[in-house]
Amino acid sequence: MITTPGPEEHIYSPSELNNEAKRHIEAGFGRIWIKGEISNLAKPSSGHQYFTLKDAQAHIRCALFKQNSLGLAVELNLGDEVLVYGQVSLYAARGDYQLIASSVFSAGVGDLHAQFEQLKKQLASEGLFDDANKKPIPKWPSQIAIVTSSSGAALRDIQKTLAKRWPVAKTKLYPSAVQGTDAPKALIHALKQADMVAENDVIILARGGGSLEDLWSFNDELLARTVASMTHPVITGVGHETDTTMVDFVSDLRAPTPTAAAMLATPDMIEVIATLDGLDQRIRRAMERWLNQADQGLDLLERRLLRTHPQSVLQRNEVGLAQLYQRLVLAQKHQREKATQALVQLSRSLDSLSPLNVLSRGYGVVTDEFGNAFDEHNPPKSGQKLRATLEVFEITASIDSVARPKHEATS
Repeated sequence: MITTPGPEEHIYSPSELNNEAKRHIEAGFGRIWIKGEISNLAKPSSGHQYFTLKDAQAHIRCALFKQNSLGLAVELNLGDEVLVYGQVSLYAARGDYQLIASSVFSAGVGDLHAQFEQLKKQLASEGLFDDANKKPIPKWPSQIAIVTSSSGAALRDIQKTLAKRWPVAKTKLYPSAVQGTDAPKALIHALKQADMVAENDVIILARGGGSLEDLWSFNDELLARTVASMTHPVITGVGHETDTTMVDFVSDLRAPTPTAAAMLATPDMIEVIATLDGLDQRIRRAMERWLNQADQGLDLLERRLLRTHPQSVLQRNEVGLAQLYQRLVLAQKHQREKATQALVQLSRSLDSLSPLNVLSRGYGVVTDEFGNAFDEHNPPKSGQKLRATLEVFEITASIDSVARPKHEATS
């Protein structure tokens, strides 16, 4: 038996329950494709469109808001068979289950989509999408080939962007149809013509936006294989950002728009100039540092050279020799003074011992006639001539007799 809820039970309000259901529905389904017939179509002045999508057994309400309806490739009409892409949701205010449509296509688009997925799977299995097969885009292109319609807005956007970003590069147009049954063949011919020119550094394959049917030429299998086999790198810029064609998968680089393709194909001249200016400043500062270091090194070498230069060595030697000469002169003077003092002292000593000093007191020096002193070995003899030297006279005489002194005789 069910009783009234207790305090632990959660009681939903209608809005709370609807919001909770909305969260579960949106999380459970996400975005889906659905096919059916349009009925109950309403187009109020707000720009939104409301309709019911039905089949033989059921129907679901759909809302196509203004921001999504502006870019539709088809016009909604009662009884049309359409393919709708959108988010399953719930209108919480009334509890209505509905589909918020973001894109609507004619029913035939479903067949095209199936063909697209089948070809995509096939080309992917052959490795045509592999990153290893992607050719690098040159950083500094000197000539850029453009494959697009000569009268389309895409060409003007590309040329304007290239002229602004990288005006040093030449551009060469290879015009081609970009829509219709003959477009794939024309595009293939233009691409091959561009690929034959060696001066072309990169090829831009582009066209402006349009419906799936308008862009279908770029899903052609032979065209995709041609793009994959090109010698030069290919950048694709087909349609708008949300459009993806087969050539985007096989190209070397996919851009969301023709303008973006031109940007990806070129560096930005302003950024390049800024980078070059920065490098120039760095080089100048590096050169200044190097020159300063070199100047310091040269100054050091010059000082070392001056120290080791023969002239510097001679100058230092001259100074050393002059100092040694002064020392020698002083030493000689000192030695002369010492010698002079010694001679004076010796002279005084000799003077004190010289017999000539005795002569001044009246004594004389007696020798034989040859100047030899008389001693034990040369005693005087009677009749021998002698020489007596006085202070002021020198006397020559003969010896009459010889006798020893009395004190020696008595001893």
